[in-house]
Amino acid sequence: MEKVEFVEGKVDWKGRTARKDKHGGIQTSVLILATVAFENMANLALAVNLITYFNGVMHFNLADGANDLTNWLGTSYILTIIVAFLADTYFGRFKAVLVSTFLEFLGLALLAVQAHYSKLRPPTCNIFERTANCEQVNGANKVYLFFSLYLVAIGTAGIKAALPSHGADQFDEKDPKEARQMSSYFNWLLLAVSIGGAISFTLIVWIQDNKGWDWGFGISTVAMFLGMVVFFAGLPRYRLHVNHGTNAITEIIQVYVASILNRKLHLPENADDLYEIDRDKEAAVEAEFLPHSNILRFLDKAAVDATPHENPNPWKLCRVTQVENAKIILGMIPIFLCTIIMTLCLAQLQTFSIQQGLTMDLKITSSLNMPPASLPIIPIAFLIILIPIYDRIVVPLIAKFTGHITGVTHLQRIGVGLILSSISMATAALMEVKRKRVARDNNMLDAIPRLQPLPISVFWLSFQYFIFGIADMFTYVGLLEFFHSQAPRALKSLSTCFLWSSMALGYFLSTIMVKIVNAATKGMTKSGGWLGGNNINRNHLNLFYLLLSLLSLVNFSCYLFFARRYKYRPQST
Repeated sequence: MEKVEFVEGKVDWKGRTARKDKHGGIQTSVLILATVAFENMANLALAVNLITYFNGVMHFNLADGANDLTNWLGTSYILTIIVAFLADTYFGRFKAVLVSTFLEFLGLALLAVQAHYSKLRPPTCNIFERTANCEQVNGANKVYLFFSLYLVAIGTAGIKAALPSHGADQFDEKDPKEARQMSSYFNWLLLAVSIGGAISFTLIVWIQDNKGWDWGFGISTVAMFLGMVVFFAGLPRYRLHVNHGTNAITEIIQVYVASILNRKLHLPENADDLYEIDRDKEAAVEAEFLPHSNILRFLDKAAVDATPHENPNPWKLCRVTQVENAKIILGMIPIFLCTIIMTLCLAQLQTFSIQQGLTMDLKITSSLNMPPASLPIIPIAFLIILIPIYDRIVVPLIAKFTGHITGVTHLQRIGVGLILSSISMATAALMEVKRKRVARDNNMLDAIPRLQPLPISVFWLSFQYFIFGIADMFTYVGLLEFFHSQAPRALKSLSTCFLWSSMALGYFLSTIMVKIVNAATKGMTKSGGWLGGNNINRNHLNLFYLLLSLLSLVNFSCYLFFARRYKYRPQST
């Protein structure tokens, strides 16, 4: 008779301890990956084409539209912190994802309704015509627009916060076989994003541009509904994380407070004299234990027991494991900060690069045009081919030489992506110089986008997208794995928010950066700054891209400094 293996800390939907033969594993994770694909199919088109909707339908000017988009994207990522906290502490990851999918479904449905009824949007007008006086969306219709969009933002925030960690819950990190499968899961997670994105960037963007935004939002709504159904269908097979109602964030903060309050105490010569609960006590059954480390020793003062015969005050005395978790979180912050600049670069590919594409020749064949917002399909198509090769061939091959089950370390993977993002922005600057030269040589600096395309193919922009797509594969998946593997057990959902928060800050930084650059260069150009006005042919976008490339290079140098000094988390017991 085969021995039944149970999974520590995980239960099934009826509250029974999860079994390895019935719950979780690679097969169950397929349902989660399918949900990821449907969700990205539903909303990724917004990330690249919403700028067209803002400009062409709602009549925002170029800079305001770009800032509204990056603010919306930034909010959707920063909200992940709140949802992850609630998921880890109270509701559980499954419930958080289920509610989030419904909110995103509702928001998309409301957007479809607004796009369909003319009373809910401004009269048709082309803001790119020099003599046009277009009415911008305002009043109740503007409130309706942003209410719907931010419902989508809350929904997608919840999915990003809880779904990747819920997928990782299907694997046991202490089992070598399942630990390798979990690493593959994070690679397949990017593949699911890529497949959903491929459909979104092509089919849904084409429908939005050619059949109408109401049809585009409608198809997205259906995709989100299918994702919700597929996710719920996996309930009997899921390993569910057990919430103990403890606030792991508070425990981390307690360490910082206690180390300050105990700053005058002397550290014992032997680290074994620092405070830790007894492993044999009943209270320690579900507790996590980490060995003491000799880094950030000032935090060790939080574990100095000055009154051993009294009941410990949690704000003045913390366990060694608490202190070690606080050290890990503090050590990850410099890595986190060094990834913000990459999203700043990504924001430009989702805004200004789309506007570049609108001015160029969009023809694929004599009868078929490429929507500019579909340009990201180029790196995504490459990723769909590359990810299985990387996961099944490259990783095992490299692992033979490095000894790492993931081939390279998480930090090495992140570093490759950061340097590629700098190269991508330098490439974007060169392509913009070429595009403007064509406009100047053909006396088309004042040409109307789409109506008067420049005699240069939009596929010239594919180089910057292609390089950034590869950077995506390395950095963002590396960050998910890194933060998930290093975070305390009770903060697994919140750990993925390091990535999403980094992206949020990158989007907000993009808004600030655009305003600062325009203000600093206002007197140098007739358009009112490098990025001012609605005529991209007379702007200096190439200089902005070059600035971002140089900033990315400086950022990479800072990353190398911190990454080389980072100490990986030991396996907990």
